[in-house]
Amino acid sequence: MAQAKLVGTDQDIAPRLVTEVPGPRARAHVEYDRSWSSPSLPRAYPFVPVRGLGAEVEDIDGNVFVDFCAGIAVNSTGHSHPAVIAAIKEQADQLVHYSASDFYPPIYAQMCEAIAETVPIRGPKRVYLGNSGAEVVEAALKLARVASGRHAVVSFLGGFHGRTMGAVTLTASKAKYHAGLAPLVNGIYHAPYGHEADLAWFDEVLFDKVMPADDVAAIIVEPVQGEGGYIVPETGFMTGLRELCDRHGILLIADEIQSGAGRTGKMWAIEHFGVEPDILLSAKGIASGMPLAAMVARAEILEAWSKGAHGSTYGGNPVACAAAIATIELLGDGLIDNAVARGRQGLVALEAIAADHPGFVVDARGLGLMLALELATPEAAEALEYEAFTRGLLVLGCGHKSVRLSPPLVIDEATMASGLDVLAEAVAAVAASARG
Repeated sequence: MAQAKLVGTDQDIAPRLVTEVPGPRARAHVEYDRSWSSPSLPRAYPFVPVRGLGAEVEDIDGNVFVDFCAGIAVNSTGHSHPAVIAAIKEQADQLVHYSASDFYPPIYAQMCEAIAETVPIRGPKRVYLGNSGAEVVEAALKLARVASGRHAVVSFLGGFHGRTMGAVTLTASKAKYHAGLAPLVNGIYHAPYGHEADLAWFDEVLFDKVMPADDVAAIIVEPVQGEGGYIVPETGFMTGLRELCDRHGILLIADEIQSGAGRTGKMWAIEHFGVEPDILLSAKGIASGMPLAAMVARAEILEAWSKGAHGSTYGGNPVACAAAIATIELLGDGLIDNAVARGRQGLVALEAIAADHPGFVVDARGLGLMLALELATPEAAEALEYEAFTRGLLVLGCGHKSVRLSPPLVIDEATMASGLDVLAEAVAAVAASARG
């Protein structure tokens, strides 16, 4: 099957820059975009992508970048993977859309089965499909309240769960996400994240001073925090959280929207901790860039919903389902193993960068291809993000003062090395500028 061909594909490995960055066409397009698009979009830097292949992306000026963003951890199988493109085209030739809320497109149930078989929940499972991470977070919030007969839900400081009303109430990564929106959804509380000792907050604060434990419907947690800084919790934190939920009859919801689909070197990040959730949420990388999300739950929980209690016109769209089924097959056929190998390569390189810049780089961390470099100040992290961009590497900030690396899981050793070399050069340049 013919694939997109990037400028200089047969030449040296990316980055391959043919203009200054951003180039003239990119700058012109940014001005055009500002005339029409919502000013709410955060926009990290003036990158204007037009085509991609594997772990490389070409901009509107013909510059080819190494992609350590993957569309915010979405393009898990890389750009234009032939198996995913073939699945999309085959399904589009047959049926682009018919709503699974009211009818029975066969591929909907096939996708439900495909993802359910990967999820570490024992016993019968059932699945609801949506279009985005925020949608399935909202679905889980509704389901937890109905299934438990309780109202309160706890999320964590630093967590990100989306921007719709319920999801943004659960979110506590940046105060600006709540600005001007009060009153938010009632019954949401935020706990400290990541350390086993943090779990004392539940007994000492929430259950002792705020509400009894049997008012809490669910606790929603990112097994590895994403937008909050690529924070890997202590194993005892996750196992202790499961024990706490079991002790009080609270549902445990794993938000794997960014950490799942093989990114951390296991299909689901929660598997690193040997913990079984009651509900698991997926989106982003599960369909290689097509809009699809899934809520997988123990069957008896999802069966608490009556007919018509929840649905979606577009959720589980046939074309998106086809892409997701192809993605799940590719993840199991070697991409998760590659995430382990390339993640090890990346972490070694990040630790070396940190060692070269003590005090300026304060931490290197991550699991698989969910990696982060934490800098001394937010200004340094922002400068590094842009410096890397001008050198042909796409990274993205996270947390208070970190830069995240989330390459496509197809990235090879040489492209990974090239991107890491550019990152090291960018860190050195920003550090030198900070010293004056």
